[in-house]
Amino acid sequence: MRLGFKKLFVYSIFLYFVFNIEGRAKNAPESFADLAEKLMPSVVNISTTQTIKTRSNPFPFQFPPGSPFEDMFKEFQKPAERKVNSLGSGFIIKKNGTIVTNNHVIANADDIVVIVNNKEYEAKVLGEDPYADVAVLKIQSSETFKPVQFGNSDKARVGDWVVAIGNPFGLGGTVTSGIISARNRDVGLTRYDDFIQTDASINQGNSGGPLFNLEGKVIGINTAILSPSGTNSGIGFAIPANAASNIIDQLIKYGETKRGWLGVRIQQVTKEIAEVQQLEEPKGALIAGVSEGSPAEKAGIKPGDVILEFDGKKIKTMRNLPKIVANTEVGKSVNVKIWRNKKLISKKLVLGRLESSKEFLEKNKKSKKLKKTEIESLKISVRDLTSSDIDQRKLDKNLKGVVVTEISFKSPLSFLLSSGDIIVELQGQAIKNTKDLERVSKDIAKSAKKTLLIRFLNKRNQPSYGTVKIK
Repeated sequence: MRLGFKKLFVYSIFLYFVFNIEGRAKNAPESFADLAEKLMPSVVNISTTQTIKTRSNPFPFQFPPGSPFEDMFKEFQKPAERKVNSLGSGFIIKKNGTIVTNNHVIANADDIVVIVNNKEYEAKVLGEDPYADVAVLKIQSSETFKPVQFGNSDKARVGDWVVAIGNPFGLGGTVTSGIISARNRDVGLTRYDDFIQTDASINQGNSGGPLFNLEGKVIGINTAILSPSGTNSGIGFAIPANAASNIIDQLIKYGETKRGWLGVRIQQVTKEIAEVQQLEEPKGALIAGVSEGSPAEKAGIKPGDVILEFDGKKIKTMRNLPKIVANTEVGKSVNVKIWRNKKLISKKLVLGRLESSKEFLEKNKKSKKLKKTEIESLKISVRDLTSSDIDQRKLDKNLKGVVVTEISFKSPLSFLLSSGDIIVELQGQAIKNTKDLERVSKDIAKSAKKTLLIRFLNKRNQPSYGTVKIK
């Protein structure tokens, strides 16, 4: 009897633990229908239009860039304009129609149309951040829309159920489900990779759409897939909501981001470097260079230092540091723990702003959107020649002119000029800036002259004269 009692007692304890574990586990829902019905009105389809300008080549071969034959046979190359449509997804975060999506969904778009509950609206860009691939749009309407809320993505665990809603292949209103497959993925897609990996089906057109938890809160922005075929292979990536929220708030408030800036060039601490530095393990970020006048230089940080901790946060690998610095408030006084000469030392510094740094401004001169002026009578768009153009192309520092940025196939100059050429003279008059070109072109349009004489520099900086007939 006593033996039987013991067996019964052990069996009871076993059942207690089994049912207790099962009771606490989150079982798969019988259906996602209620969740989908609730969230669908807040997810939008995004359609963009972009004008692509190309030149068709009638020859069965191409001349190499810089070849003297490239300009010689330019007249045989017919310019063409074509409209390219792209599709993506987004989600509403404010009743006034504020939308979050990926930056790559709307980058360089001429027009943006969003579809909410089968109704089309025009939208404008409030702010975009290509470094984190996040953009914020605003629907051009006074209507009230249904927003969704962000959840705490830090609490999302591997194995949790998630639901993705988006616009794959333009089908719209598509719901898929899966689990979180991994956290903190770095796939080299953006400067601040820290993705949630999911096996919820994500395809082309899902970009910018929301990844929901079972509470119906957004814990990620679907951004990319890993697939040789370009279609779903069960490996999708989403920007964590917590990382995106701060960026979104800044884009809404300022139209741009304000990231922390340290002013260092870093590299990985390898096993060999750790041995030389007598670090117990490969960790931290090795300082390869320090920018002049940067917060790091002012604090006395030097090449060869290894940053192990920043503002109380451990730096496990090199990739950790840029993310932590970027998310730290500009102007904040922070402590930095450094490994130098086989000793741990501390430095204090005041964090700068990345977007105001010299390196950032110089790096973004090429991609910065300079003011373009459309010359309607000539059917071209131009911008002023900048000092950056002069330095980059090694031109005479005293050169003045305008750079051709776009040229319509209907332009009388389409067989003579191409994008990147520099107009320096028109009809014998010097063209120093876009205002000069506007003035001279208006005078020509009013006159009875049928021939244009133009002096320009081609993309190889060779000066040329050309004439074209105008109607």
